[in-house]
Amino acid sequence: MNARQSAVSRKRWMRFKGYMSENWQLYILLVLVMSYYFVFCYRPMYGLRMAFMDYNPILGFERSKYVGFKQFERLFTGPYFWPVLRNTLLLSLLNLALGMPFPIIFALLLNTLTNERAKKTIQTITYAPHFISTVVVVGMLKLFLSPTVGIVNNVIAALGGTPVNFLTDAGKFRWVYVWSDVWQNTGWNAVIYIAALAGIDPELHEAATVDGASRLRRIWHIDIPGILPTVIILLIMSTGSIINVGFEKVNLMQNDLNAATSEVISTYAYKVGLQKAEYSYASAVDFFNSFVTLVLLVTVNFISKRVTETSLW
Repeated sequence: MNARQSAVSRKRWMRFKGYMSENWQLYILLVLVMSYYFVFCYRPMYGLRMAFMDYNPILGFERSKYVGFKQFERLFTGPYFWPVLRNTLLLSLLNLALGMPFPIIFALLLNTLTNERAKKTIQTITYAPHFISTVVVVGMLKLFLSPTVGIVNNVIAALGGTPVNFLTDAGKFRWVYVWSDVWQNTGWNAVIYIAALAGIDPELHEAATVDGASRLRRIWHIDIPGILPTVIILLIMSTGSIINVGFEKVNLMQNDLNAATSEVISTYAYKVGLQKAEYSYASAVDFFNSFVTLVLLVTVNFISKRVTETSLW
């Protein structure tokens, strides 16, 4: 290394030291976040090789026998896999079809309000349910939908109908799950759309108003195109996790009577992995889940990039 290269290296090193001395607090926060993901997300990937083994906790990873794709063959040829996969996809697609439009519509309607106090009050009330724990939400559902004391069935009975036990009816499980999720997350999911609407140039609305455009026309031609890139990014992320139905809520709502439609991949893996101690088979189930998620994410991102020129990468 000649003198000139050495001087350039020293200059870069001094610049780096100065930058770090000015921003070390931010990097400490970054270390905490990266440590979390390393401990709880990346380090557990070491155990994915269990899916290719006949794992024995006594023997451990080093002495357990490798069996190749035996666990995956068992998964794909087993009697439970396809019903569980169907339930997972149907529940996810229904949740996506109903859960995606409501926050957008709510954000557009809230953006039309001119009274800032009313807007903030409504926004606070609607995103408050997001902070209710899943256990409490399921407890509320069981109370409200009870066939004897539930307010919903009391209304049905008052109108001359017959009380319905919603949580033991396999045909109604998906609707109860999805609509309760819409209620809980619409306000919170609308926050990002409200932020995107706030970034739209007000002069566009002023010019459209001068030209005689109605509020509906301004929403259609200004607001929706303005938030469309945000909608696409969130749609890609939602589609990428379409097979990852939340375990906690489904598990808490599940019972023997609605298991025909409520058994999803996450609850199935929990039962065979922890309750039956079939660790290798459960790892194969989760490995398949992660692989499909990756394929969906890459595929949808590629299609979005080709069609709309908006993508995650």
